[in-house]
Amino acid sequence: MTTPQYSVLAGLEFSAGLSSAELARRAFVTPQTMQSIIATLERDGLIRRTAHPVHGRVLTTELTPDGRSALRAAHEIVAEAETLTRNAVAPNDPEIIYAALLRIAEAMR
Repeated sequence: MTTPQYSVLAGLEFSAGLSSAELARRAFVTPQTMQSIIATLERDGLIRRTAHPVHGRVLTTELTPDGRSALRAAHEIVAEAETLTRNAVAPNDPEIIYAALLRIAEAMR
């Protein structure tokens, strides 16, 4: 799973039904790149796309059961990477890395 794919699945975990345009903004990729990511995730059975109930031309996206399972496994990998990073940078003060990551995330908005 790529980082943008993980971003899409994680975004859908918290906000099911997002459009591909919103997913692209959240993953910091172009709409064209997001279309490719979505096509791959849909082909692999990790997401499902359906017509928006009000705006028929808009497709909403949600996780499938396989997508939820893949995301749980990816969350474990990410959590381990976060622990390794935190311990490498500030083993006695994890708040240092969290504060830095929050500043980076805020700067990317």
